[in-house]
Amino acid sequence: MENKFLDKVENNAVVRIWLEKTQLEKGDSLSEGYTSELWDFTYISVRQNNLRELKEIWAQWDNETKQLFYYNYGDLPDLLDIKVDEHLFRALAQFWNFAYSCFTFGEVDLVPTIEEYTALLRCPRIQADKVYSKAVNIPNFVKKLMNILGMSEQWVSARVKQKGDSKCIPWKSLCDLILVHLDTKKKVDIFALSIFGLMIFPRTLGYVDEAVIDLFDRLDKRVTPVPAILAEAFRSLSACRSTGEGRFIGCAQLLLVWFHSHFWKVDKVSYRVVSENYSPLKELVATPRRDNITMEKWMAIL
Repeated sequence: MENKFLDKVENNAVVRIWLEKTQLEKGDSLSEGYTSELWDFTYISVRQNNLRELKEIWAQWDNETKQLFYYNYGDLPDLLDIKVDEHLFRALAQFWNFAYSCFTFGEVDLVPTIEEYTALLRCPRIQADKVYSKAVNIPNFVKKLMNILGMSEQWVSARVKQKGDSKCIPWKSLCDLILVHLDTKKKVDIFALSIFGLMIFPRTLGYVDEAVIDLFDRLDKRVTPVPAILAEAFRSLSACRSTGEGRFIGCAQLLLVWFHSHFWKVDKVSYRVVSENYSPLKELVATPRRDNITMEKWMAIL
């Protein structure tokens, strides 16, 4: 089995080299003299935050509160039900093409697009043509948190922590606040912020950091977070591939759902895709998946 697996890794490297040579000969975006510096195999970690408490909070909410969330933030909570298949994810990472920011399977290039991620998240309030960018003049970290959480400066300042180069707020503080907050709209906002910090951009495990809060603070301006979500996934995959190891800092759940969306086999009626009530993410979550396929087998399949 080990020899077969190594053969697959070697074959993947050969395909990548062939692809880069062909693309260079056809005069595309690769600069002359480019040589691949990727490792043949990347040991990637998909270590995640524990999402159990988020799931429990969501399960306790009434339908009215859930509908308020769906209206403001789309189908994000459905990602909580996605089990991260680490074998598939590690196999998938081996096919990430660093030079072109896409997955290359043999002669086929495949990459998630803004349109696909927007369709999966299905948030009616975001604007696809209004992309997030960090503002020049922005409130400081504490002020942004006060605005999002609806809490006093004293309350926020007492809970802000420094982790490396970033200021963060612990998930524990946000969890406690969600459970007791009297303002339903703020409760929904804090829950959404927690999903962004713990699952969409899990930069510091157990915390929501400043970069995530800056993006979230701009969502009420109706910007779309999708390009930032894609950019972080691409950046993290490329960083891991270029060093041969690392932890994936991005939404593994969403990337796996996107991957499965290209290969599912179910009976569908065409008009459901354009129906206002149709949720591709909900349907993909409900589709049974095998979780006993080894990484070696996934490599062979891919």
